[in-house]
Amino acid sequence: MAPLTSAKTRPVRLADIAKAAGVSHGTASNVFARPEIVREEVRERVKAAAEAMGYGGPDPKGRLLRAGKVNAIGVATAEPLSYFFEDPFARVMMASISQACDATGAGISLVSAANSEQLAWNIQSALVDGFIVFCVDGGSKLVELARDRKLPFVALDLDSDDDDEAVAAIGVDNIAGAGLAARHLTELGHRRFAVLALPCADAGFGPTTREQMEKALYSGTRDRLRGYFAELARVDIDISKVPIYETTNDEKSVWAGLDHIFAGAETPTAILAMSDRIALHALDWLRQHDITVPGDVSIVGFDGVPEGAVSKPPLTTIVQPIAEMGRLAVKAILENDGSPTSRQSLPVELVVRASSGPSPA
Repeated sequence: MAPLTSAKTRPVRLADIAKAAGVSHGTASNVFARPEIVREEVRERVKAAAEAMGYGGPDPKGRLLRAGKVNAIGVATAEPLSYFFEDPFARVMMASISQACDATGAGISLVSAANSEQLAWNIQSALVDGFIVFCVDGGSKLVELARDRKLPFVALDLDSDDDDEAVAAIGVDNIAGAGLAARHLTELGHRRFAVLALPCADAGFGPTTREQMEKALYSGTRDRLRGYFAELARVDIDISKVPIYETTNDEKSVWAGLDHIFAGAETPTAILAMSDRIALHALDWLRQHDITVPGDVSIVGFDGVPEGAVSKPPLTTIVQPIAEMGRLAVKAILENDGSPTSRQSLPVELVVRASSGPSPA
């Protein structure tokens, strides 16, 4: 027999079950929520009525919302969902967030979308106590959507140009970190540089200029270039002659960038890569083109992902405290309701490995 409904226009509710079983609404509720306090014969009568009417039990979402806490954190990004699994930085961050949540028994909801309209809906409908927002792309929009939800949220790597100090944010000093990378290479005697940059906007990849990079949508891209160039200029390198290639942080664009850079009349002896992922793709290209690292070219990445320690050769990089960033973000949501609201800038560290060496020229 098809499940019955109390009205053609709405689903069966708990009140309908209580009426059919001849018990109060409270007793019917206890059968599903606290069955141990209800007499067995009453439990069986209520369950029989529920089964006959096709009722599966109270909506858990409603119960959680009434309780005011769902013990879960939303991790949001404007990138495709695959970003959480494919990007080395995101994988380390998610491992840290997962460990911190496991320690408290909290759950995780991944929030992503292919377009801004779907992303807005996903953030508005996510059943969470707060959000950790990955601001690698579309950070300002994510912050706006999280703020509209009126739940605690913490932004990771928020645009430094956003001067709203009421936004809780955790990040690093990208200018200082990039300066460490460039200084390391200049102290090794390098004077011919190239930059493989993170995205400026959403327009694709290709050769770009310092002036275009200063207008980049993403502050991390701008700040890392500023850090590189401030250090290069300090030792009288003509930064106007340093080629910059905007990538999309993937193999296709990185390889295209190196094809372009090494087709020039004067090739670099040092490459500054704005992410470890870029640097690792670059190592593959250099190996395929029989360009030795660091004999012919040195390269320094940025992030400190585990893959860099086991690459061939192991990658010199600027290490962000990725795991600590994730742990602090979870703590801010679960323990402090999104506080503190001030920005937290964590230190970075230059880790020297075998991908950097003295200049051959």
